[in-house]
Amino acid sequence: MTARGRKAWRIRGHSVVDMDGELVTPLVQEFAECVYAKKDGTGIWKCAVEQAFRKGETPVHKPIDCHLYPIRVKKLKYHDALNYDEWPICKPACVCGSKLDVVVFRFLKDPLTRAYGADWYDELEGIYQEWLRSPRKHIR
Repeated sequence: MTARGRKAWRIRGHSVVDMDGELVTPLVQEFAECVYAKKDGTGIWKCAVEQAFRKGETPVHKPIDCHLYPIRVKKLKYHDALNYDEWPICKPACVCGSKLDVVVFRFLKDPLTRAYGADWYDELEGIYQEWLRSPRKHIR
């Protein structure tokens, strides 16, 4: 974590309730990075919790709602609605994804598989492949 992140974490705590009444990780400032974010050696923001988990420094994986970001999950009566949450801090990742031609769901393969299973993800990939072959595709 950065010094700013640690300071905000001490003030706000490990989680806050957002305007939808959902428990979320706190931000350093409004529209700024998550308190758990830190830049890696190349200047890319990464989650300190996730990095510690991957290095075996903690048994705690980051919460699934964070792992899925920028996808937000809305629980409905019979299923989940997965919505893309667009905000300025993610713009560099979007630019990079566009250059590399990586769609959001593929970027999020690990967390989507963690949340919904490999069969679900494979079905999503199949739907996307079918859409790519469709003459009516208009959303990318």
